[in-house]
Amino acid sequence: MRRLLCAGAVAALFIFSFAADRASAEILVQIDRSSQTMEVIVDGSPRYTWRVSTGRRRLPTPAGVFHPQRMAVSWFSRKYDNSPMPHSIFFRGGIAIHGTYETRYLGRPVSHGCVRLYPANAAVLFNLVREEGMRATTIVVR
Repeated sequence: MRRLLCAGAVAALFIFSFAADRASAEILVQIDRSSQTMEVIVDGSPRYTWRVSTGRRRLPTPAGVFHPQRMAVSWFSRKYDNSPMPHSIFFRGGIAIHGTYETRYLGRPVSHGCVRLYPANAAVLFNLVREEGMRATTIVVR
């Protein structure tokens, strides 16, 4: 019985130490509406800077500090003609960071409130957030 308890304790210690080694990185996504850019910072080090399109004047992207609420690899807007929103990271209701195929508008505020970016960049960000966790991710819109 003592060997069984000892083996269980060793197994628990191993699992705990393995989990501790895989601590999440802190992700900060900073969106600047005036410059139409997004900076992704991981554990305090800048990793990516991308052009984006935020909301237009009458439908602005909300300012503030947010955390991802839900994520979808493939999503289509029910509100705007079933428009594709690949690699969506929703952070305030129906407002999301997502890829767009209308890349010629990046760098200008043209969306209905979402933050659009190149599809490949949206995939990179989506995978980073999925890997490190939504709770480890902060989105700042200014």
